[in-house]
Amino acid sequence: MTALLRYQAALLLRSRRWLPPLILYAAALAIGVQGGQPVLDSLGWAAAVLLPVAAWLVRICVTGDPPAARACLSAARGPGPAHLACVLVALAAAVVLGAAAVLVVTLVSDPYSTGHGTRVPPLAAGGAGLLAALVCALLGTAVGALTAWPVLRSPGRAVPALLLGALLALVATGSPARAAVGGLVTGSRSGDVPLPLLPLAAASLAAAAAIAVACVLSSRRSA
Repeated sequence: MTALLRYQAALLLRSRRWLPPLILYAAALAIGVQGGQPVLDSLGWAAAVLLPVAAWLVRICVTGDPPAARACLSAARGPGPAHLACVLVALAAAVVLGAAAVLVVTLVSDPYSTGHGTRVPPLAAGGAGLLAALVCALLGTAVGALTAWPVLRSPGRAVPALLLGALLALVATGSPARAAVGGLVTGSRSGDVPLPLLPLAAASLAAAAAIAVACVLSSRRSA
């Protein structure tokens, strides 16, 4: 499995297909985060916009190999493990991106609540922001896994499904991402730093289930 992960990571880096989602994420942060804003609000924005970026990274990774190369890799290591490596590399890339954003946002934002009435500890805020970013990265990975090959093989259907899935994952009632981001925004009003542990557990289960479905389908459709 380690060799597969290294191969997929190298493939992602060499392809430079990660540049568009990186630019999109940086642009979204530049628009939504400015120095002096309440730190929890800014961290909520940074986590929210990470979700579609994570889904996009999954699509990039699972379609990085040409069909012939993917077939050879599947024959050598098995289609399930090969597909799992793609998704895990995408998730890792999203987590690294989110962690870097949380660090920058925490440093440039104002460590106070909305209205500047209560001081918010930067370290605690950064920890909560990191957990919220992880929730969104996991849920974005789930969306990407369910809207890319082998679940949806037509780009004409997969891309709109990815965009719609990412939107629903952010705004739907009961969504772990909505709960995590909403917790940061609510905490910014009161000055309390939330820990989105329940959303993290729910997002982990959703990601694991989505990845499992995609890996099973990759085994069947590669046969």
